[in-house]
Amino acid sequence: MSGRLVTQLPVEINLTAAIIAVPGRLAVAAGTPHGPMIIVTREGRNIGLPSGPFDPLSHRTFEMGLRAWVSEQTAVTLGYVEQLYTFGDRGRHAQIGDSDPHVVSVGYLALTRMRLEPTLPAGVEFAPVYSCFPWEDWRVGRPELLDGAILPALRTWCAREPTRMNARGLTRMDRLRMLFGEDGGSFDDENVLDRFEMLYEAGLVEEARRDGRASPLLESLPALGLTMRLDHRRILATALGRLRSKMKYRPVIFELMPEAFTLTALQNAAEAITGRHLHKQNFRRFVENAAVVEPTGEMAHATGGRPAALFHFRREVVQERPAQGLRVGARG
Repeated sequence: MSGRLVTQLPVEINLTAAIIAVPGRLAVAAGTPHGPMIIVTREGRNIGLPSGPFDPLSHRTFEMGLRAWVSEQTAVTLGYVEQLYTFGDRGRHAQIGDSDPHVVSVGYLALTRMRLEPTLPAGVEFAPVYSCFPWEDWRVGRPELLDGAILPALRTWCAREPTRMNARGLTRMDRLRMLFGEDGGSFDDENVLDRFEMLYEAGLVEEARRDGRASPLLESLPALGLTMRLDHRRILATALGRLRSKMKYRPVIFELMPEAFTLTALQNAAEAITGRHLHKQNFRRFVENAAVVEPTGEMAHATGGRPAALFHFRREVVQERPAQGLRVGARG
C-alpha cells in the first residue's frame, strides 16, 4: 500500500428535468416570436430546473423518482420523458463547504402540453428557453449578440492559443468554425451543448465566474443568457439539442401540440424548437407527403384571420412504418 490518504467525498445522485412546452399561441408580437418555454424553480435570484435526489428506498427507478419530484415541485404531469446522460464533472459547480456532497445529476428531457393559463405553485414558473441561449434563436435573423459580443470574444480567446487541441484533436479555431459558423462554417442547430461548453471553457458565461474559471473578457460582455444553478443550463442545452435532433426523425413534436391544431400552429411550434424560420409552402408539402397528420373535419375560427382547418396526429403511423419527423429546411 502506498499509504496515501484517500478522502471520501459524499456523492448525491440528483434527478433533473428539462421540461419543455410551447405556448398555445406562437404569434409574432412586436417583431419577436414567442419561443419554447422551460419550467424553472426559483429561490430568490437562484434559478434552476425541477430536481431532487434519488432515494432508492422510495424510488424503484430513476424515472419514477424524476416523475415524483416533478409532480411534487411543479404539480405538472409529464408526458414524454427521455434520459439524456449523467453530469458529474468535478469543479462544475461551486461547493458551499467541505462536507457538502458532490452532486451527480442524471438529466432528462421531458415534454408537456402548456395550457393557455397554466397554474404553477409558488416559486415555479415558465421561462423562455432562449433567455438561456439567446444566440440559438434565428427566427427573425442572425442574433445581434453573435457579432456584437460572442464572436469577438471567442476570436480573442482562440488567438491566445490557436494550435491548442481538445481531446478530439480540434483546435479552438476549428471549433469556432464548426460551432459558430466562422469563416464559412455552419451553425448546426443541434450543437447547442457544444456551443455552450465552448463559451464556458472560454470563461464567457456567469457559470464560469461562479466556478472560478471566468475570463477577463467576461467583464466587457453583456450577460450571455440566464444563469442557472449547478449544471442545469448545461442539462438544458443538452435537452434542446436532443429535441432539435429527434424531431427530425421521430414525431415527438406532437407531444407538445394539443389534440387538434392548425398547420400554422404546427409550423410555429417547429420554428420555436429549431430556432429557424421555415418556408410555409415547403413545410406544408412535407407534412402532407409524410402523412403524419389528417384533418379532423372541423375549423378553427380564433385565428385572427380566415378560419383554418384543424388536424390531429395520426398515431397509427408509428405502427405503419418508422415514424417520420419534421426534417424541413429553413428559409434561405
